[in-house]
Amino acid sequence: MIPSPSLFLVITAIALLADALIGDPDRIYRQVPHPVVLIGRLIGFLDRSWNRSERSPIRRILLGALAAFVVVGISGAVGMALHVLLQHWAYGWIVEGLLMSVLIAQRSLFLHVRDVASAFSEAGLVGAREAVAKIVGRDMTTLEEEGIAASAIESLAENFSDGVVAPVFWGAIFGLPGVLAYKAVNTADSMIGHRTEKYLHFGSVVARADDIANFIPARLSGLILWVAACFNATAWRTMMADARKHRSVNAGYPEAAMAGALGIRLSGPRLYEGQEIDEPWIGSDLGDPVCADIERALVLFVRACILLFGLVIAMAFVFMG
Repeated sequence: MIPSPSLFLVITAIALLADALIGDPDRIYRQVPHPVVLIGRLIGFLDRSWNRSERSPIRRILLGALAAFVVVGISGAVGMALHVLLQHWAYGWIVEGLLMSVLIAQRSLFLHVRDVASAFSEAGLVGAREAVAKIVGRDMTTLEEEGIAASAIESLAENFSDGVVAPVFWGAIFGLPGVLAYKAVNTADSMIGHRTEKYLHFGSVVARADDIANFIPARLSGLILWVAACFNATAWRTMMADARKHRSVNAGYPEAAMAGALGIRLSGPRLYEGQEIDEPWIGSDLGDPVCADIERALVLFVRACILLFGLVIAMAFVFMG
């Protein structure tokens, strides 16, 4: 049996490797819903039941906090039950690693972003706009090459943190229960953690919880990208200078590290629902991205994922020793 201090690290390493080699088994998810889909259904049910406009702001905040507690609690409890059950099997830890792998997004993220670069080379701007619209939740119909490239690279950088490093971070500490609890917070934030009239109060607690859950992983993501870029000086300078300019307290770190490593500027003014949002540039003194930069970003992403895997393995050996 693997010593308990390193057990979660070994399980997490298995999850990373399985996700990189296999990814999400689509055939299974045609029959059985993905765990995140189930979490989303629970969040949607609580949103419809509790988030009513006639209720006072304070009551909606309290009900939103309760919804977050219910979703995270149930998700973590399911993870704990599976962990305890699998520990009674001789090789249950391998099964737990395979289960955890479906909550990590290395392969799917790589493929979705690669599709944008492929679409641009095969179908031009129209095809690239359609491809990037699948991974970015805003209007893509007016974007030119630099906007398409920036959107794809921003999504890759931000989701490296949210979809890869953060699950690994919480999995290495708490195993499958930690990853499921994190995914519950992250999914809830994506659904109800918006600064809109409907969710300003009901989603406020989960939005803060997501900021807290991603605080360390986001900064770790930026450091990993910097190391994967061979300690690129521009990546470090851009991350230190511009990460805090981002609209998100966390996403700016991997995004700024990616921008500096590639020598391009990201973020900046953009169109949301027909209105231009004047956001500051990250890497304002750098060049505009082109679609060829998406391929360069993917190479850096793969190197960062390999580095993350090596870090998890190294820590497992340290705790074993």
